[in-house]
Amino acid sequence: MVSRREFLAGLASVACPIAPARAQSKPDVIVIGAGMAGLAAARALTERGIATLVLEARARIGGRVWTSTSWPGVPVDLGASWIHGTVGNPLTRLADAAGVPLRQTRWDPNPVFAPGGGRVNIDDAAERAEALIDTARARAEAREADISLGRAVEALPDWAGLDHEMRRRVRHVVHAEIELDYAAGWQELSAWNFDDSGDYGGADALFPKGYGALPAHLAQGLEVQTGAAVVRIEKAGGGVRVVTGTGAVHQARHALVTVPLGVLKAGTIGFSHPLGKARRAAIDGLGMGLMNKCCLRFGRVFWPQSGDVFSYLGARDGHWAQWLSLSAISGEPVLMGFNAAVAARDIEALDDAATIADAMTVLRSIFGQSVPDPVAAQISRWGGDPFALGAYSFAAVGSGRETRQALAGADWDGRLVFAGEATHADHPATVHGAYLSGEDAAGWIAG
Repeated sequence: MVSRREFLAGLASVACPIAPARAQSKPDVIVIGAGMAGLAAARALTERGIATLVLEARARIGGRVWTSTSWPGVPVDLGASWIHGTVGNPLTRLADAAGVPLRQTRWDPNPVFAPGGGRVNIDDAAERAEALIDTARARAEAREADISLGRAVEALPDWAGLDHEMRRRVRHVVHAEIELDYAAGWQELSAWNFDDSGDYGGADALFPKGYGALPAHLAQGLEVQTGAAVVRIEKAGGGVRVVTGTGAVHQARHALVTVPLGVLKAGTIGFSHPLGKARRAAIDGLGMGLMNKCCLRFGRVFWPQSGDVFSYLGARDGHWAQWLSLSAISGEPVLMGFNAAVAARDIEALDDAATIADAMTVLRSIFGQSVPDPVAAQISRWGGDPFALGAYSFAAVGSGRETRQALAGADWDGRLVFAGEATHADHPATVHGAYLSGEDAAGWIAG
């Protein structure tokens, strides 16, 4: 039914005095962040003969592409999961070059379960949701100012005329097809521009051996320093000086900032001179969404295996609404539950035990009390991660393509450059958008 875009990680830091600086190397370009944007840029620059250093705050590369290897032989992608549209997608070519296998996701059938295990037919709700959104957008676009998608729909007489049950089902469709995709609630999303992005043809594909193989392939031969959280970027001579939390100082002609939007919003990297007005407005105007995963490993499979996904329409709007079975991919009884937007914020506040208990209440409501306890679990919390502070960007009310374009490109007379999924007007909030933004930035720097 719905494909999903997710990614995750970046950079953090401090506002306290920095220890005496230690001078380091002087490359031509310093790339801040070893996610897909940063690694793509560093690869492209290096291939052009431009000396490049990548500084990464984490102890690993990949950023919001994170394949956990905590379960031997069962890689788990706690960050990005899919290549969205394999035809013409640069990540498909990259996967082929890296020798990384893909597996098409079977989105159908996608049964929708109610508490108690009964199945819910949402065909009528899906048609009503589509009609409501089309009408709401048309009316919103006639306004002088943008409003949220939720506000636009709720202002319609047709919405007011729905009974409680049909509203619940329509909301489920909106959550499954929009909120999970964009990692934001419909009261946060721009009615004008929430889905203003390009698509590639073909299927959505997963990585049986883990998405992390792509950043690992890109990073081969690059100079990458991990554990190097950048805290300040300064103008220095005709270039820049980059200071890390350990007191190390690096100088270069250019700094390429590829940290997540959440980190830019938090201001954890200090700048010696103000950024351009349009760029500051873009950072403030775009939204940083939240999508989290709870991966549960069981002793046996107890869920349908005719497709890869099933959904849940419970009493709490959007909570544990979609599940992905990894059994056909990993050969192990593994389920992954997704939560986005308001539900993700609610559940991220829980500890591991409470999160697992909440998930198991839903699974037992669907499949019965004989469902066993999981033997292991892995849980993401991107909102509380200081090097991400969210999952990926979204078009908040009043923002759109031009906002992302204002975030991309150069500042400080060309010595400070920005890239990352939030900067890509055509493919935001995707791994391929991050990758393309890095290549674009490298091309700009190389001239």
